[in-house]
This record gives sequence, C-alpha cells and structure tokens, in this order.
Amino acid sequence: MAKKERPRPQKLSVYLYIPNIVGYMRVILNCVAFAVCFSNKTLFSLLYFFSFCCDAVDGWCARRFNQVSTFGAVLDMVTDRVSTACLLVILSQVYRPSLVFLSLLALDIASHWLQMYSTFLAGKSSHKDVKDSTSWLFRLYYGNRIFMCYCCVSCEVLYIILLLIAKNQTENLLNVVVSTLTQISPLSFLLALTLFGWSMKQTINLIQMKTAADVCVLYDIEKQQKP
Repeated sequence: MAKKERPRPQKLSVYLYIPNIVGYMRVILNCVAFAVCFSNKTLFSLLYFFSFCCDAVDGWCARRFNQVSTFGAVLDMVTDRVSTACLLVILSQVYRPSLVFLSLLALDIASHWLQMYSTFLAGKSSHKDVKDSTSWLFRLYYGNRIFMCYCCVSCEVLYIILLLIAKNQTENLLNVVVSTLTQISPLSFLLALTLFGWSMKQTINLIQMKTAADVCVLYDIEKQQKP
C-alpha cells in the first residue's frame, strides 16, 4: 500500500509561522524607534533594545513549535543587519569623525554577506558551521552561544550608550569615550565592558571576512583545475 504523502505547507502558512510574526514585530518596533531616535532617545533605546532581544525569542519559537524556515532565517539576519546599519548611520551624523561608524557599517555588512555566500559555495547548511576554521576565536564565537551573545549584546548596547550620552550632533568620539571612561560610575563600567565585547566582535568580523574570501578564492581555483 502506497504511503500517503504529508501535506505540504502552503506559502501563506510559512509567512504566518509564529517566529516569522515575531520577526515582523521586530521590523515594526525598529521603524517606530528610528522615527523618534532624535526626539526621544530614551524611547528609541527601549524599543530598539527590545527588538534586539526578540531575536532570541523568534529563535526559541522556531525550535519550540518546529517552525524553522529559510525565510525566517533570512528575515532574522536582514533585520539584524539593517537595524544595526541604521543605528551606525545615525551615530555617523552625531559623532566626528563619521567615517568610523560608516567603516563599521561596511565591515558588518561585507563580513556577513561574504560568510553567507561562502557557506553556499561550501555546501553547508548554516553560516555558523565553522568547525573547519583555523581561527580558534572564530570557532569560539560560533561554537559558544554565551560568548556570541556577549559580543553581539556589547555592540548594540555600546551604540545605544553612545547615542544617549551625546549632547549635540558635533561630538568628538574620542573625547566623549575618554571622558565617560574616566568617570567613576556604573555607566563608565558598562561602557568599558561593552567596549571589550565590541572589539572582540569587530575582530571576528575581520576574521570572518578573510575566511569567507578565502573560501571564494579556493572555489575559483578548484573550478579552474577541473578538466
């Protein structure tokens, strides 16, 4: 007797997966947050950080309800990258030199895009599969969820702090950071803590970009060597 085929989910049902709905909520929260980023920094910070925290929520929902989808993974990553990019653009308008934040934006997008593309070329199912990497720091980042969480949270919190402590739109970045760090306060401790995690994340972004570029180059070499 022939086995009955399992009914395939309709396209609309995938769009309405619970984790994907959480993803749509993240987009809406970010839109509202950036609409008030200059008029109400406190509200912006709360909405932006809540949206960032929902990144973990949609992942939990996907596993809990068995609703993992490629669309959800792409939506998640695009939301992360776009929201961080928008915040970096805003900071580039507040601090001088603005090139610092624009360079961070370029590094963030380039490293993640190259990593995703190299994952496709290598035939891997996840961009987090870096067990074959020669960099222990790169393997630690994707292999240890606590360390990854610390680095990612540090970046976002640091950027939020920088926006909150800016008094005008012509701040000197180095002066503001040094001035805040030299003060004995919870804010200075938090800034120092996030600076370390931020520096780890930028180092990993550089390693990720170089590693992914090597995969692309090796793919070209192997392709040329085939008869």
